[in-house]
Amino acid sequence: MSVNAIEKWLETRGVTVEDISEIVYTLQSPYNADLRIEECRESVRAVLEKREVQYVLYTGIALDELAERKLLPEPLQSIMERDESLYGVDETLALGITNVYGMIGLTSFGYLDKMKPGIIRKLNVKGEKIHVFLDDLVAGLAAAASARIAHSDPKAIRYHLPDSP
Repeated sequence: MSVNAIEKWLETRGVTVEDISEIVYTLQSPYNADLRIEECRESVRAVLEKREVQYVLYTGIALDELAERKLLPEPLQSIMERDESLYGVDETLALGITNVYGMIGLTSFGYLDKMKPGIIRKLNVKGEKIHVFLDDLVAGLAAAASARIAHSDPKAIRYHLPDSP
């Protein structure tokens, strides 16, 4: 599936690259005064290009859709319908996205999972659609795109090992 195809699938679930980019901007702008929203969009799309990220998205979104159609076996169907707080598989799957860009992605994901800014909050509200996985996947995408920006910031301090004695 191409980046355009995965973007379209996200859009059918109510999520745009712009939604994710706004979260990335919120995470990174305090540390990078020169950051532009265009860079955030570019970073989100770069993360979406990674095949392992696409595979995680396929899996989580498909499980949400199957749960909406009541096609999962019990007790998984009930767990998904209630969005059981001890389930944790949704966060575990999303961590596969954050790990693409290291520990900063993990800490950003934890923050986003707790604070639920922007589209993440909307997805987390129970309604007719089930977004057990998608809210966490979006947080994972935003955290990874944010970490990608942080790692590539030319103003970041670079440390080098001293020469051996």
